[in-house]
Amino acid sequence: MGYMKISTKGRYSLRMLLDLAEHKNDGFVSLKDISERQDISKKYLEQIVTLLNQPDILRTNRGNKGGYMLAKEPAQYTVGQILRITEGGLFPISCLADEPNRCERKSFCKTLPVWQGLEKVIVNYLDGITLADILRGFKYKGK
Repeated sequence: MGYMKISTKGRYSLRMLLDLAEHKNDGFVSLKDISERQDISKKYLEQIVTLLNQPDILRTNRGNKGGYMLAKEPAQYTVGQILRITEGGLFPISCLADEPNRCERKSFCKTLPVWQGLEKVIVNYLDGITLADILRGFKYKGK
């Protein structure tokens, strides 16, 4: 389970899908091309593809003109969705990963509402940013 330290796998997955979004009119894109453009080893991209290779995320084509393309439009992918696949969740602390929360302190934990609030902020923020937003030059407009 990931507890809000975004792994290399999460960051590189986002970069890979963003690369596919940028080149969505080029047909199927090879891992070799993504590797060169993103400066990520092809071997590492192969590991990422095993996580992302789901019908609602990627389309795959084998053979000579093989490669990958997005299964949907860039506006239909959120950063939150991508990170849930790679990180296992968006939980700031471990007890929130369990549904229901199995912590023996939950009934009297004064800090639990703080972490629940943080989780809500994280989820709302990351689910509010799409690949299309990033391609358009997303800028954080917070305080």
